[in-house]
Amino acid sequence: MQQQGARAYQQVARQTVSPRDLEANLLSKSASRFQRIRDDWTRENRDLFAALQFNRRLWNIFLNSVTREDSVLPRDVRENVANLGVFVLKHSLAVQIEPAAPKLDVLININREVAAGLRAGANL
Repeated sequence: MQQQGARAYQQVARQTVSPRDLEANLLSKSASRFQRIRDDWTRENRDLFAALQFNRRLWNIFLNSVTREDSVLPRDVRENVANLGVFVLKHSLAVQIEPAAPKLDVLININREVAAGLRAGANL
């Protein structure tokens, strides 16, 4: 019964959250996931692959969004997000090929900083 209530709340939250807040929340979720893995590092961490995959999907969505012809973002913002996205995807692949806890710091920091920027921009 409690699970049904939680699911209902999550569904309502998804419907009432702005796109910026949703993006910030997803980036924060990804950063938190990486941080948990980093804090309890084992080279054979089963969650690492899933966390990398989630983050890649998220950044692929951002890349697809900013490279669309009908994007409403200014060109310089689109280019910066695209460049950052390409970097994140390449770095994620490097982490997957040769896992090391310190390599996660870059992904954690990027996701946290972009999420903070999205939240700050929503308050303007």
